[in-house]
Amino acid sequence: MELKGKVAVVTGGASGIGLSTAKAFLAGGARVAILDWSEEALKQAVAELGAGVCAVVCDVANEDSVGKAFDQVEKDLGGVDIAVLNAGILRDGLLLKVDKETKKVSKRMSLQQWQSVIDVNLTGVFLTGREAATRMIDGGRKGVMVLISSISRAGNVGQSNYSASKAGVAVLTRIWGKELARFGVRVACVSPGFIGTPMVMKDMKPEMMEHFKKLIPIGRLGEPEEIASAILYVVDNDLMCGTVMEPSGGMSL
Repeated sequence: MELKGKVAVVTGGASGIGLSTAKAFLAGGARVAILDWSEEALKQAVAELGAGVCAVVCDVANEDSVGKAFDQVEKDLGGVDIAVLNAGILRDGLLLKVDKETKKVSKRMSLQQWQSVIDVNLTGVFLTGREAATRMIDGGRKGVMVLISSISRAGNVGQSNYSASKAGVAVLTRIWGKELARFGVRVACVSPGFIGTPMVMKDMKPEMMEHFKKLIPIGRLGEPEEIASAILYVVDNDLMCGTVMEPSGGMSL
């Protein structure tokens, strides 16, 4: 797909991979809308991207909020051609912690830890993906949706919630790719390895960070700009449909 003049929506677009992707779309001549839950983060992103960007506060886990956000995008930019479903959170923790002395369970992953991640990372993709596809088809626009999964979809210790959500995203990619292609909407997935985003750097424990760095064959974390480049490749290549691309630096779990 040629980017020039197209309308691209990026969820979680105020920081990290989302912000880098918005920059890449703008550089390619697209008009860009960034959706994020934080109004303050959106203001900072607009200051960095430029005043022409459409910035909309959106809770991707809330059906009404998602609908209103896409209404605003259509009002401001005229439609939706590309949707990058990137919004996500981490709430890491073991399913159970067992006390070494008593051999009894001392702590469990809370339902809130589980549900908050599923709500944003999986239900959020369902809601924003359904909305984006509806706008593309009803608007008669041949579109592309890029879902963002993770290498953790294979199952990572301490990430029951996150891994489950990202495995679900990869499966949605394959299903939607088959369902929507006949209507002119391609769906593909980028599944990054460990990337040096603000979310990862803030939420991952330092000892876990060092552990995972040692497992990456290229010897470093990826950069958000490298994932943005992979996303642009998916948008550009019409054969990318129902497939999962894994830019991981050679790492596997």
